[in-house]
This record gives sequence, C-alpha cells and structure tokens, in this order.
Amino acid sequence: MERSEIHPVEASPGSYGKWNPNSILGGALVILAGVFLFYVIPNYINLPPFMQNPLLSPRFLPQLAGWIVLVLAALLLIEGLLNPPEREEAEALRAGVPLLRQGLMVAAGVVYVLFFEQLGAIGSGVLASVLLFLASNLRNPWVYALAIAFPVVVSLLFVHVLNVPLPIGTLWE
Repeated sequence: MERSEIHPVEASPGSYGKWNPNSILGGALVILAGVFLFYVIPNYINLPPFMQNPLLSPRFLPQLAGWIVLVLAALLLIEGLLNPPEREEAEALRAGVPLLRQGLMVAAGVVYVLFFEQLGAIGSGVLASVLLFLASNLRNPWVYALAIAFPVVVSLLFVHVLNVPLPIGTLWE
C-alpha cells in the first residue's frame, strides 16, 4: 500500500514524526520548569518575614525566569507536535559544526554548574564566558575583556543593587 493522505499519522521518510527533537526537548523543559516552579522555589527560597513588596522578593527573579522557560518550552513542545521538522533541516543546522565547538559549549555549562561554589559567581562566570567565546570562534582579543567585565558587573548588580548574596568562592577564601 502506497503512502497517501489516508495515513497522515505516519511519518514521511524525511520527517521525524511526533517524537522529534523539538517535542522531546520541549517536554523535558516543561517538566524541569514545573519542578523548578512548584518544588524548588517554594521549598528552597525562603521569604523574609518583613517582605512588603513582592517585586523585591528573593523569589521574584527565579519565578519570572521559571515561568518564561515554562511558556517557551510549552510553545516548543506544541510546535514540535504540530509541525515536526524535516530531518534534512535539523541535520543541516548541525552540519559543519566542529565537535570541539560543541564540546566547549557543553564544558562552559558544566564549569558554571560544577564550580560555582568553588570559584564563586565571578570566577565561574568568567571561565564559562571565555569557553563560550572560544566556542564562538571570536578572534578579537578586546572582546575577551567582556568575558571578565560582564560577570563582574552582573555579580556586583546582584550583590549591591538587588541584595542577592552570591558565593565568593571557597577557592579565594
């Protein structure tokens, strides 16, 4: 029996079908964002008893980020289910990207997560930024000054403006 419009549920040879990278990643991120919003934030981020303005709450930025991730992940999941990408399109995005570049991007995330306490917010941010800049194949050495300036400025904003304590790093103590 030939493929025709009688069986639209079956995936064409060039299509991923319903279980494609977009729907799988979207579903996983929806679950992670839900766990973050409904378990991690309520159980691990305490509200001070004197909190008057909810925008100054230590929970505000994590909740905002969690809801944004949840909405965008749900959109990615729905898009993957309704409009699965073609195999050629998805593989064309990865074609020609060296494994070293992919490894550097993964290493940046791993460094930031694993060494946040030891190197502190600034140290892990600088190291992760340098790895991401190397992965992006940036040649101008002045751009790498941003790898130092950006984590320092963001950390100082969190500590001094938003009053969010960030780790200094056990390595520097």
